[in-house]
Amino acid sequence: MHAEESPVVLKKVTDFLKQIGIPIEFRSLDGFCFLPGIQVDGGILNIDIDQLKYPGDIVHEAGHIAVVPAAERATLNEIGIGERPMREAEEMMVIAWSYAVCVELNIDAGFVFHDQGYQTGGSHIAEQFKQGHYVGVPMLQWTGMALEKIDPVNPHRPVYPAMINWMRD
Repeated sequence: MHAEESPVVLKKVTDFLKQIGIPIEFRSLDGFCFLPGIQVDGGILNIDIDQLKYPGDIVHEAGHIAVVPAAERATLNEIGIGERPMREAEEMMVIAWSYAVCVELNIDAGFVFHDQGYQTGGSHIAEQFKQGHYVGVPMLQWTGMALEKIDPVNPHRPVYPAMINWMRD
């Protein structure tokens, strides 16, 4: 992605996240940020544009808000994400959810899955997903957010990377 495309894609992403129900606040951040310029606090995605290093990270952090049960969102914060009992499953769900956002918005998966993230394996993850080698989709299916395969009872329901629900109930 060219640097000049980033603000356009960033607006497209934040508009979409707001539309699906993820609260976003643009403000200055002083506290702990797991990723530069992004902080989840009280189920709100706070973004400090001046500190933001990789705009695609917004999608991943928003995914943490999206995949937790609705009743737990208001308590979600930076530290708590890593301490959740289903942390590993939720992390895989977030990766699959993030790829689905890329497909939905028709943006290059490299925007989210960059090599400065994902333990320098972002492009590998993006390539695996592009080839249909998905991780995390069974958990999205378990939560009612996506279908892994065509439903024989209702074959017209969308199959991943299309989502049934962007936010977990």
